[in-house]
Amino acid sequence: MQTTACVALSLLLFLLGYACARTRRPALPEGGKHEATFTALHVAGLAAPALRGGLDRDSARKAVRHLHALLGTRAVAITSTDAALAWNGPCTDDVLTYARTTLAAGRAQVFAGRPHGAVVVPLTVDDTVVGTLAAFDEEVSAALVRAVTELGRWVSGQLELADLDASRRRALEAEMRALRAQISPHFVYNALTTIASFVRTNPKRARELLLDFADFSRYALRRAHDFTTLADELTCVDRYLLLERARFGDKLRFSLQVAPEVLPVPVPFLCLQPLVENAIKHGMRGRRGGGEVRVVVRDAGPEAHITVEDDGAGMDPECARRMLDGDPAREGGGIGLANVDLRMRQIYGDGYGLVVETALGAGTRVRLRVPKTQFTSL
Repeated sequence: MQTTACVALSLLLFLLGYACARTRRPALPEGGKHEATFTALHVAGLAAPALRGGLDRDSARKAVRHLHALLGTRAVAITSTDAALAWNGPCTDDVLTYARTTLAAGRAQVFAGRPHGAVVVPLTVDDTVVGTLAAFDEEVSAALVRAVTELGRWVSGQLELADLDASRRRALEAEMRALRAQISPHFVYNALTTIASFVRTNPKRARELLLDFADFSRYALRRAHDFTTLADELTCVDRYLLLERARFGDKLRFSLQVAPEVLPVPVPFLCLQPLVENAIKHGMRGRRGGGEVRVVVRDAGPEAHITVEDDGAGMDPECARRMLDGDPAREGGGIGLANVDLRMRQIYGDGYGLVVETALGAGTRVRLRVPKTQFTSL
C-alpha cells in the first residue's frame, strides 16, 4: 500500500509539473495548487475502478478517457500484448507497431512522427508485461516522457491490485471447494448406516431419510455462490437434524428460536450447519441420557446474532482457543469451527470471528455476528 501511495504521489507531482510546463503559466497560488491536486486525484479516482477489474476492452474503454484527461495530450491509447483495446482522441494506425516495439524492448519508447509523435510505456503485472499505454502529441518533450512513464506505473499498480483481487477470489473459491469436500465422512457413514437399519423394519421411514440425505447433500455439494440466505442455511440444518435424530432418537433434543425478520439475511455458505454438527458431536459425547442443542437467531439492528449452544461436557477454554487458531484442514471430524471462523474473518474482518464460551462441565456456546450487508459472492 505504501508503494501504491508513493506511485500515486509521484504521478501527481509529475502531472502537475507537466501541466504547468505545457501552459507556461506562472506558479499557481496556494488555492490553485490544492485545486489542481484535487482535480488530479479526482480524475485518477475515476479511472481506478475500471482498472481494478483487470486489463480488457471494457476496462480499457472506461479508463482511457480519464487517463487522457490526466495527460492532456492529443490522444491516449491502451493496448494488450496483441491488440489495441481502447483509445481517446485521434489515434494513429501505428499504435500497434509502436506497442510491439515497446513490448520487445520492455521499457518506454519515444517515436517521432508527423503530425504527432508518441510516447509508449509498458504496463506490467508481477514483472510481466501485459500491455502498453501510448500518448500522442504534437511535441514529445522530456516532461511528457516522464509524465507518461509515471502514469504507466500507476496504471500497472492498479492492474497489480486487480490481479491480487483475482488471486484472493481464486483462493476463496478453492477454499470453498475444499470446504464442500470436508463434509464429515463419519456423518455420511452414520447417516447411511442409520438409513440401512430402517430398510427392512420401516421401508417408508428409510425412503424419507434417504430423500432427506439427498436434499442435504445437494445443498452442501452444489456449485453455488459463496453466500446464501439464513433461511436456506436453516433448511440445511433441518435436513441434517432429521438424519441425526434418526440416529440418536430421543437422546437428541433440539430447540430453535429464530426472529422471522432475519430469514432473508445473506450469510456465508455452510456457516451454521458446522456449528450445529460440532454441538451435537460434543454435546452427545459420553452422555447416556442424551443432550440438548439450542440455536437462537436474533435481530440486532444492522446485524443478525446467532448462538449455538450445547449442554455437553464442555472443554478447557485454552483448548477452544487452540482449536480456533489451528489449521482448518487439520481439525478433522468435518468442517469444524476453525474453518467457519477463518471464513467469517476473511469476509467481514477480524471483529466478526467466532466467540466460543466454554468450560469443563459447563457445555459450550458459540456466537457469531453477521452484518445485514447484501452480498452475492466473495
